[in-house]
Amino acid sequence: MQKHVVFELKDISISREKGGVTFRLEIPDLTIYSGEFIGVIGSSGCGKSTFLDILGLILSIDNSEQFRLSVKQKNTIFRQEISLLSDKKLADIRREHIGYILQSGGLLPFLSVEENILLSDQLNDLTITEESFYKLVSSLGIQGQINKKPQYLSGGQRQRVAIARALIHKPAIILADEPTASVDKPTAIEIRDQFKELAKAYGSSVLMVTHDTDMVEHDSDRLLTFEVNKISDALVVSKVIEL
Repeated sequence: MQKHVVFELKDISISREKGGVTFRLEIPDLTIYSGEFIGVIGSSGCGKSTFLDILGLILSIDNSEQFRLSVKQKNTIFRQEISLLSDKKLADIRREHIGYILQSGGLLPFLSVEENILLSDQLNDLTITEESFYKLVSSLGIQGQINKKPQYLSGGQRQRVAIARALIHKPAIILADEPTASVDKPTAIEIRDQFKELAKAYGSSVLMVTHDTDMVEHDSDRLLTFEVNKISDALVVSKVIEL
């Protein structure tokens, strides 16, 4: 599958103040390509979640020289400068082109596995074929769980359902915030490998945040981390860098 640029970020910054201390996250220069599996590591409080929320178009940034997203629609690449888009357009992009996987899975407890997975497609007014649905759930080994509610699933099964929900509409980018933190190491490795294989098959770019460096150090296309500097008692600056 031919790769194309998905995100182009240059000289981006965002600041937040808490308890009299300003935390500033900086992204000097980052390009993300379709089909990439990128590991994101860093200590607690370095800005990992803020970084994902910027890419997820959830947070408004303070400054940017370039913040461009390119998405594929009907075999054409549309490049859009994020800072120029309305809130409605940003919401449309989040819904159609971005998948988010939380550490908890974020499944709705009152819906079945199948209903949880197909929810994004109902919101996007898409029609997913039965064949496509069963191919995905079978690839993740959850085909026998589709009529169950999340409370009756194991931690690993819930995360696989969350991955299926994020992948089902084949988004341009998937943001995974410690998706394997709540399962044992063998299950985490299995989920990571399934996730990576499926995302590449769908051409989705993946950024996977993890506290376990071993999970991504040798199995990612690239590895990002954070260079944190205490400038003063009132200012901490964290910079996204590539290892």
